[in-house]
Amino acid sequence: MTDYVQVSTAIETREQAVQLAQSVVKERLAAGAQIIGPETSLFWRLGEFGTGEEWQLLLSTHTDRYPALEAHLLKHHPWETPQVQAVPIVAGSPGCLNWLSQNTSPESGK
Repeated sequence: MTDYVQVSTAIETREQAVQLAQSVVKERLAAGAQIIGPETSLFWRLGEFGTGEEWQLLLSTHTDRYPALEAHLLKHHPWETPQVQAVPIVAGSPGCLNWLSQNTSPESGK
């Protein structure tokens, strides 16, 4: 099992994406965030096919921090059932992975 994951979620506006990303990084639930968009999304919701414009957040974190990150995203996300997915980071430069560990440690903010 890997020690790191990249977590993604999507949100309706750029402003919401920035606000959510700031809260996650400030809490050290993720070491950093990238906001990508706008993107066109196609989906099924409540039995109906839909399309929309969304902004995607990519968040990098340590697997130990994932449960708290997921809980934070679900609590602060404006959608009732937002997409929150994590994929393992199977490789990365040593400096990047070290930075990721240092900046997701709850003690590093003290």
